[in-house]
Amino acid sequence: MIKRFFGEFPTELYNVNLPKFDIAACSWTSAQAVAADTNGIIDGGECSDSKAVTLTPDEGTEMPCARNITATVAATTEGNIKAVKVKVYGTNILGEKIDEELPAFTVDTAGSVVGSKAFATVTKVTVPAMDGTGVTVDVGWGDKLGLPVLLDHNAVLYAVKDHVRETTAPTVGYSSTDIESNTIDLYNDLDGKEVEVYFVI
Repeated sequence: MIKRFFGEFPTELYNVNLPKFDIAACSWTSAQAVAADTNGIIDGGECSDSKAVTLTPDEGTEMPCARNITATVAATTEGNIKAVKVKVYGTNILGEKIDEELPAFTVDTAGSVVGSKAFATVTKVTVPAMDGTGVTVDVGWGDKLGLPVLLDHNAVLYAVKDHVRETTAPTVGYSSTDIESNTIDLYNDLDGKEVEVYFVI
Protein backbone atom coordinates (compact mmCIF):
# COMPACT_ATOMS: atom_id res chain seq x y z
CA MET A 1 0.00 0.00 0.00
CA ILE A 2 1.25 3.49 -0.82
CA LYS A 3 1.76 5.56 2.32
CA ARG A 4 -0.20 8.81 2.32
CA PHE A 5 1.00 11.72 4.42
CA PHE A 6 -1.50 14.31 5.59
CA GLY A 7 0.72 17.13 6.80
CA GLU A 8 2.97 17.14 9.83
CA PHE A 9 2.49 17.01 13.55
CA PRO A 10 4.84 19.22 15.60
CA THR A 11 6.88 17.78 18.46
CA GLU A 12 8.61 19.39 21.40
CA LEU A 13 11.94 19.04 19.61
CA TYR A 14 13.19 21.97 17.58
CA ASN A 15 12.59 21.55 13.85
CA VAL A 16 11.40 17.96 14.27
CA ASN A 17 7.91 17.07 13.04
CA LEU A 18 6.12 13.75 12.69
CA PRO A 19 4.16 12.80 9.58
CA LYS A 20 0.39 12.70 9.97
CA PHE A 21 -1.57 9.73 8.65
CA ASP A 22 -5.27 9.05 8.27
CA ILE A 23 -7.50 6.21 9.46
CA ALA A 24 -9.62 4.17 7.06
CA ALA A 25 -12.48 1.79 7.79
CA CYS A 26 -13.49 -1.32 5.86
CA SER A 27 -16.81 -3.02 6.55
CA TRP A 28 -18.57 -6.31 5.74
CA THR A 29 -22.33 -6.84 5.81
CA SER A 30 -24.02 -9.64 7.70
CA ALA A 31 -24.40 -11.53 4.40
CA GLN A 32 -20.66 -11.23 3.70
CA ALA A 33 -19.55 -12.05 7.25
CA VAL A 34 -21.48 -15.33 7.45
CA ALA A 35 -20.02 -18.22 9.38
CA ALA A 36 -17.36 -20.44 7.85
CA ASP A 37 -18.91 -23.19 5.72
CA THR A 38 -16.89 -26.34 5.06
CA ASN A 39 -18.99 -27.42 2.07
CA GLY A 40 -20.30 -24.10 0.81
CA ILE A 41 -18.62 -24.54 -2.58
CA ILE A 42 -18.33 -28.30 -3.17
CA ASP A 43 -20.22 -30.91 -1.15
CA GLY A 44 -18.88 -34.46 -1.32
CA GLY A 45 -16.66 -34.25 -4.37
CA GLU A 46 -15.65 -37.81 -5.32
CA CYS A 47 -11.94 -38.63 -5.51
CA SER A 48 -10.17 -41.31 -7.56
CA ASP A 49 -7.68 -43.96 -6.49
CA SER A 50 -5.90 -43.89 -9.85
CA LYS A 51 -5.74 -40.30 -11.11
CA ALA A 52 -6.16 -36.66 -10.19
CA VAL A 53 -9.69 -35.31 -10.46
CA THR A 54 -10.98 -31.81 -11.18
CA LEU A 55 -13.96 -30.68 -9.12
CA THR A 56 -16.14 -27.69 -10.01
CA PRO A 57 -18.37 -25.67 -7.68
CA ASP A 58 -21.84 -27.04 -7.06
CA GLU A 59 -24.55 -25.32 -9.07
CA GLY A 60 -25.86 -22.14 -7.47
CA THR A 61 -22.99 -21.75 -5.00
CA GLU A 62 -20.89 -18.61 -4.67
CA MET A 63 -18.52 -17.00 -2.22
CA PRO A 64 -20.13 -14.52 0.24
CA CYS A 65 -17.16 -12.20 -0.37
CA ALA A 66 -13.40 -12.63 -0.68
CA ARG A 67 -12.60 -15.34 1.90
CA ASN A 68 -9.98 -18.02 2.44
CA ILE A 69 -10.66 -21.58 1.30
CA THR A 70 -10.92 -24.79 3.32
CA ALA A 71 -10.94 -28.42 2.18
CA THR A 72 -12.27 -31.33 4.23
CA VAL A 73 -11.55 -34.97 3.41
CA ALA A 74 -13.65 -37.94 4.52
CA ALA A 75 -13.78 -41.63 3.61
CA THR A 76 -15.67 -44.82 4.29
CA THR A 77 -12.23 -46.27 5.10
CA GLU A 78 -9.83 -43.66 6.47
CA GLY A 79 -6.87 -45.79 5.41
CA ASN A 80 -7.68 -44.75 1.84
CA ILE A 81 -6.90 -41.10 2.57
CA LYS A 82 -3.56 -40.00 1.16
CA ALA A 83 -1.47 -37.02 2.26
CA VAL A 84 -2.18 -35.06 -0.92
CA LYS A 85 -2.53 -31.32 -1.51
CA VAL A 86 -5.68 -29.85 -3.01
CA LYS A 87 -5.14 -26.96 -5.46
CA VAL A 88 -7.71 -24.19 -5.76
CA TYR A 89 -8.21 -21.97 -8.81
CA GLY A 90 -10.29 -18.80 -9.01
CA THR A 91 -10.07 -15.02 -8.85
CA ASN A 92 -9.14 -12.44 -6.25
CA ILE A 93 -11.05 -9.35 -5.21
CA LEU A 94 -9.79 -7.53 -8.33
CA GLY A 95 -10.99 -10.27 -10.67
CA GLU A 96 -7.44 -11.46 -11.37
CA LYS A 97 -6.80 -15.20 -11.78
CA ILE A 98 -5.10 -16.80 -8.77
CA ASP A 99 -4.45 -20.26 -7.40
CA GLU A 100 -3.36 -21.78 -4.10
CA GLU A 101 -2.09 -25.18 -3.05
CA LEU A 102 -3.59 -25.96 0.34
CA PRO A 103 -1.67 -27.82 3.07
CA ALA A 104 -1.56 -31.59 2.71
CA PHE A 105 -4.21 -33.78 4.31
CA THR A 106 -3.04 -36.04 7.12
CA VAL A 107 -2.55 -39.59 5.86
CA ASP A 108 -5.25 -42.09 6.89
CA THR A 109 -7.12 -39.33 8.75
CA ALA A 110 -10.33 -37.45 8.00
CA GLY A 111 -10.07 -33.72 8.62
CA SER A 112 -9.73 -30.21 7.23
CA VAL A 113 -6.96 -28.00 5.89
CA VAL A 114 -7.10 -24.21 5.71
CA GLY A 115 -5.86 -21.86 2.99
CA SER A 116 -4.41 -18.37 3.38
CA LYS A 117 -5.41 -16.45 0.24
CA ALA A 118 -8.71 -14.60 -0.16
CA PHE A 119 -10.70 -15.89 -3.14
CA ALA A 120 -13.62 -13.87 -4.48
CA THR A 121 -14.58 -16.76 -6.77
CA VAL A 122 -13.61 -20.42 -7.12
CA THR A 123 -13.64 -21.92 -10.61
CA LYS A 124 -12.20 -25.38 -9.98
CA VAL A 125 -10.33 -27.56 -7.51
CA THR A 126 -7.91 -30.36 -8.35
CA VAL A 127 -7.38 -33.34 -6.04
CA PRO A 128 -4.56 -35.88 -6.61
CA ALA A 129 -5.28 -39.61 -6.51
CA MET A 130 -6.03 -41.20 -3.15
CA ASP A 131 -4.91 -44.59 -1.78
CA GLY A 132 -8.30 -46.20 -2.31
CA THR A 133 -11.95 -45.68 -3.17
CA GLY A 134 -14.74 -44.09 -1.12
CA VAL A 135 -12.90 -40.82 -0.46
CA THR A 136 -14.66 -37.46 -0.80
CA VAL A 137 -13.59 -33.84 -0.46
CA ASP A 138 -15.71 -30.87 0.61
CA VAL A 139 -14.60 -27.34 -0.26
CA GLY A 140 -15.83 -24.21 1.48
CA TRP A 141 -14.71 -20.93 2.99
CA GLY A 142 -13.04 -20.06 6.27
CA ASP A 143 -13.03 -17.08 8.63
CA LYS A 144 -10.40 -14.95 6.91
CA LEU A 145 -11.76 -11.86 5.15
CA GLY A 146 -9.98 -10.34 2.17
CA LEU A 147 -8.84 -6.73 2.54
CA PRO A 148 -9.18 -4.40 -0.49
CA VAL A 149 -5.76 -2.81 0.05
CA LEU A 150 -2.09 -3.67 -0.34
CA LEU A 151 -0.26 -3.53 2.99
CA ASP A 152 3.47 -3.82 3.57
CA HIS A 153 2.99 -4.33 7.31
CA ASN A 154 0.21 -4.88 9.83
CA ALA A 155 -1.50 -1.47 9.82
CA VAL A 156 -4.76 -2.68 11.39
CA LEU A 157 -5.69 -0.91 14.61
CA TYR A 158 -8.68 -2.95 15.74
CA ALA A 159 -11.79 -4.81 14.61
CA VAL A 160 -15.46 -4.33 15.50
CA LYS A 161 -18.05 -7.11 15.35
CA ASP A 162 -21.75 -6.44 15.81
CA HIS A 163 -20.87 -2.87 16.92
CA VAL A 164 -18.59 -4.13 19.71
CA ARG A 165 -14.83 -3.63 19.59
CA GLU A 166 -12.96 -6.91 19.93
CA THR A 167 -10.61 -6.95 22.90
CA THR A 168 -8.15 -9.32 21.22
CA ALA A 169 -6.38 -8.06 18.11
CA PRO A 170 -7.18 -9.78 14.81
CA THR A 171 -4.60 -11.77 12.88
CA VAL A 172 -3.54 -9.86 9.76
CA GLY A 173 -1.95 -11.19 6.58
CA TYR A 174 -0.25 -8.62 4.38
CA SER A 175 1.54 -8.28 1.07
CA SER A 176 2.59 -5.20 -0.88
CA THR A 177 2.24 -7.07 -4.19
CA ASP A 178 -0.53 -9.71 -3.96
CA ILE A 179 -3.90 -8.36 -2.83
CA GLU A 180 -5.25 -11.86 -2.14
CA SER A 181 -2.65 -12.23 0.62
CA ASN A 182 -4.03 -9.23 2.53
CA THR A 183 -6.50 -10.76 4.98
CA ILE A 184 -7.91 -10.31 8.45
CA ASP A 185 -8.99 -13.05 10.83
CA LEU A 186 -10.99 -11.86 13.83
CA TYR A 187 -10.34 -13.45 17.21
CA ASN A 188 -13.99 -14.50 17.44
CA ASP A 189 -15.48 -16.64 14.68
CA LEU A 190 -17.68 -14.97 12.10
CA ASP A 191 -21.39 -15.68 12.59
CA GLY A 192 -23.34 -13.35 10.32
CA LYS A 193 -22.79 -10.21 12.39
CA GLU A 194 -21.52 -7.05 10.67
CA VAL A 195 -17.76 -6.47 10.83
CA GLU A 196 -15.70 -3.28 10.64
CA VAL A 197 -11.92 -2.97 10.58
CA TYR A 198 -9.97 0.23 11.15
CA PHE A 199 -6.44 0.70 9.86
CA VAL A 200 -3.87 3.40 9.20
CA ILE A 201 -3.27 4.66 5.68
